Amino acid sequence: MFDALAIVEQTNERFYEAELYRLKGELLIRKNRTRATEPTQIQEAENCFRKAVDVAHRQRAKSLELRATMSLCRVWQQQGKENEARQLLKKVFSRFTEGFDTPDLRNAKALLNELS
Repeated sequence: MFDALAIVEQTNERFYEAELYRLKGELLIRKNRTRATEPTQIQEAENCFRKAVDVAHRQRAKSLELRATMSLCRVWQQQGKENEARQLLKKVFSRFTEGFDTPDLRNAKALLNELS
């Protein structure tokens, strides 16, 4: 995974850069679940999710932005930041005008309901 991000930097091929950052964050979160809580890993994961959201937004990759936003919002949810999570997810979700039967949009809607 981390080699893939190095390759992105070397080749400047950034098509799935946002997804790579999101997956790196997810791996850090899962690693954290198997050990005692390590705030630095959670913060690093949150930084990965923020980077993924930013990259996807700049690339106008709405689906990748939605996935990264959901990952970030789940971290915030665990931190008691439901209001911030709901506002961010609602903003990204509202940009979609179709495809509401896709798994990503169904999962986003379910997370929005959880955060309400």
